[in-house]
Amino acid sequence: MELQIARQILDTLAQGIHPVTGEAMPEDSPYNAPPVIRALHTVARALEGGAAAPVPAPAKTTRAAPANAGKAWSAEDDAVLETGFDAGTDLKQLAETLARTRFGVEQRLIKLGKMPSPAGGGRFGNGAAHAS
Repeated sequence: MELQIARQILDTLAQGIHPVTGEAMPEDSPYNAPPVIRALHTVARALEGGAAAPVPAPAKTTRAAPANAGKAWSAEDDAVLETGFDAGTDLKQLAETLARTRFGVEQRLIKLGKMPSPAGGGRFGNGAAHAS
């Protein structure tokens, strides 16, 4: 069998179509399972190049949470936050100084009455876009 024909058959299977009849495969067909579909696409791509080249897994990048994220706010933290906010310090800088997330800083400022609560109570309401 020619590699091009084999690749076309794999592509057809990966699309959930029976390669001989052209009918859609049943939902419970193993060819409709996501890992099988990914495997079929991987093999079809490898056949395009003529050799089986490994497909690198997508890199997972996760940022570590700031040291104080999720911890209770002390009176000292509140004082630093209020003083910095009143002085016009950027929220991102305040978050870094206090080892908190920007969202945490925004929420604390709302609780302290320094920022208005977003319209509708959600994170992305009208009041959340305050001082980047």
